[in-house]
Parts: sequence; C-alpha cells; structure tokens
Amino acid sequence: MTSTHDLQSHPGQGPLDDGDLDPPVSRRTMTTGVALLATALLSAAALVLPAPYAMRSPGPTEDTLGEQGGKRLIQIEGAETFEATGELRLTTVSVLGGPGYPMTAGQVVQGWLDPQRSVQPVEQIFPESTTKEEQQQVSQAEMLSSQEAATAAALTELGYDVPATLTVVAVSEGTGADGVVRPEDVITTFQGEPVGTYADLIAMLAETEPGSDVVLGVQRGGAPADLTITTGVAEGADRALLGVYIDPEYDFPVDVTIEIEDIGGPSAGTMFALGIIDRLTREDEADGEVIAGTGTIDVDGSVGAIGGIEQKMYGALRDGAEWFLAPAGNCDQVAGNVPDGLTVVRVATLREARDAVRAIGAEDTEGLPSCTS
Repeated sequence: MTSTHDLQSHPGQGPLDDGDLDPPVSRRTMTTGVALLATALLSAAALVLPAPYAMRSPGPTEDTLGEQGGKRLIQIEGAETFEATGELRLTTVSVLGGPGYPMTAGQVVQGWLDPQRSVQPVEQIFPESTTKEEQQQVSQAEMLSSQEAATAAALTELGYDVPATLTVVAVSEGTGADGVVRPEDVITTFQGEPVGTYADLIAMLAETEPGSDVVLGVQRGGAPADLTITTGVAEGADRALLGVYIDPEYDFPVDVTIEIEDIGGPSAGTMFALGIIDRLTREDEADGEVIAGTGTIDVDGSVGAIGGIEQKMYGALRDGAEWFLAPAGNCDQVAGNVPDGLTVVRVATLREARDAVRAIGAEDTEGLPSCTS
C-alpha cells in the first residue's frame, strides 16, 4: 500500500500510482552501465591516440610544362624554347604518419576503408630513428639530384654533349674496386680512352664483358694514376659494374632551372626530363593531351621504380589525365590496380617515355606497352 507521502501531483498530470515509480537499480545493471560507458570512453580515446602506421594518399600533381606560383616550373636559357599545348604532369603522394606527423587509430581505420589510400607499418615507409627534419633534408636532396639527372638525361637525349667531372664518393665493399679506387679519385680515362661525360662511361661499360679486368685512369691528389679493376655484374642486368659511386659535376651547355615548392623526393625525374625535351623541341609532342607519370631518372636515361604508384594513378585521374607513364619496375603494383578512365603505358627508359608521349599526342597509341602486355 502506498502512503499519502508517496503520492505527488505533477502539473498537467493526475496522481501517480505504484506503476509510475521506477524500480530500484540493481547492482548488476549499474555495473553493466559503468562498463559500457568505460568501453565507449576508451574506444573514443583510442581513436585519437597515435598509431604506429603511415598512410599514403593521392597528392597534388604539377604540369612540368606549366607554372607554379606564377613562375614557369622549368626555366631555360641559352637555347630556343617552344610553347606546348599539352600537359606533362608529375604526380606525388601525401604521407601521413611519418616522423613528426603521427596517425591516430581513427585515421588508420579510415585509410583501410578507402581504396585510394594505403596504410602500412611506419617502419616500412620511413627508416627507424629518422626525425622529421632529417626526412625533409633527405627528400629535398633527392629532389635536387633528380632535377640535375633529368637535365643531363634530357640534353643527352637531344644530342647535346654534357661534360662532367666524375668524382668517386664511395667504393662498394667486396667489389674489384675495393682497396683499389679511393674516394675523391676523379675518373679521366677508361681502357685508355678519354671519359668526358657520364654517358661516355656508361657506353664504355656497356661494351665491357662483366668479370673482365679494365684499366681506369684517375686523377688522385692532382697526379694521374692507372688502376686495374676486375669488373662485376650489375644486379638485374648483364653489364659490367665498376663498384664505385660517382658524384658527377656537370657543365651544362644549356641553363635549365627547375623551381618547384613543397615537393621532395626523386620520383619526378622522368617527368622533368620529358618537360625539358618538350620545351626544347619545335614538335608539340603531347599535342593537347594530359599525360601524367612518375619514375626516377638516371643520367643514362634509365627510368627507375618508385613508391606509392597506386595513389599517384588516382591523383593523375583526379587532375584530368587520361594517360599515365609507369616505370617497368612498378608493373607488379600497377597490374590490377589501374583506376577506371586511366590508361597506363609501361616505360623503362627516357627514350621509351618520349616515344610514348609522341604516340599519345599523335593519337597513334596502338601497340604501346602496358604492364599486362
């Protein structure tokens, strides 16, 4: 029976009966509620805590034939230049989760659910113990080196002689050069023939039987010396290898300046080289087409593989490209991952990349190699 003390009148309501009173909360119900609340709070906290992952996303693209910030991306003096109607777009990847930019668990989950992004353990993308400042310095140094190599490769492709001082900076352990060649040696001759350009040295090595002895002429401390070296075999290629690392100092016959901001790394080299070639040739090679691509470039014109190619293809498509030049070394990552609306052409050298641009501009693309052909 309910006492008169328990009956209250509420505005707009009649008297309450026993059925309107909440039953007392049991200890089990209270424990369950507290546990659920704690779990929700912990889950919410976990979503904003740093996670040991890094994520690649499609980054910005830039037209190497165009401008950035009101300035031509590629500026050339000392030779006649020509306007172009097409676009040759370098592609980039935006990375979250590197040194100084930790990801949260929530961002990791979002990345896993987005096919345009790639989430990996951070150590697979960045070397351990690398600081943000160190990573930025390395990235900028790689960008400058790629610009120099692109200029040398492009001018060589166009028939220019590009003189270079070839200074040894390091010797590979266990090779025929180990203990024979020294850092700061300057290469002057190969088998008695003058070496005036990096292309000269590459061509001479291409004609050398791997494993044979060669005589390398150097300047050491201002004095000439002849060094006998047993060549090795370049990994992945049947050609002779000296076993030294060279830092070429070029004397470019044409003054090429590349000005680009907020982008680092070596992977724009191929598109830089193609942009230089297009600017220096009367032929409008792209002829109105939007062509994107990626790949490192060596001074001998070799196109090298890069990281994040899946994200770069999505960035290219987003910015209007219908064609994409992909390094042959990346074909394993390209096959099966090309976004709809984009056609990928496989390239291994600057000459192949240039031929592809010409074919696309001329709308004569039948037979262009792909990563699945």
